[in-house]
Amino acid sequence: MHLVYPAVLAALLFCTGLYGVLARRNVILILMSVELMLNAVNLNLVAFDVWLRDKLHSGQALTLFTIAIAAAEIGIGLAIVLAVHRNRGTTDIDKLRDTAETPDPDDPDDVDDTGDHAEPEDRTDPEDPEDPEGREKAEAAA
Repeated sequence: MHLVYPAVLAALLFCTGLYGVLARRNVILILMSVELMLNAVNLNLVAFDVWLRDKLHSGQALTLFTIAIAAAEIGIGLAIVLAVHRNRGTTDIDKLRDTAETPDPDDPDDVDDTGDHAEPEDRTDPEDPEDPEGREKAEAAA
């Protein structure tokens, strides 16, 4: 068997997967395209292992390892997609990018760009007779 046939087939599979990653907006279809690209790499590994007549069959062993890693990747990826779909109601990449949460400058729990917490504002009222701290600050300022 010539090495050209599986190499060309693997290149076509990889290019199809790459197009799917770049052109699709649905996260599940992007994950499927990534799996297609991984299968193209696996095809290349097995083809070169057969072509080189490797005694240890390291290409095939690496392919089995890659398949196991890809199965774990797709499981974790689909779990994340399911959680995002439950929280946001969509799996469209553009809509998810638009709904990113920005920090609220008035909320002291939000972190600003420097990584420091925002300082809470002074909420004492110097004119309130029930607020002893406000009266002390007003007397100290006078």
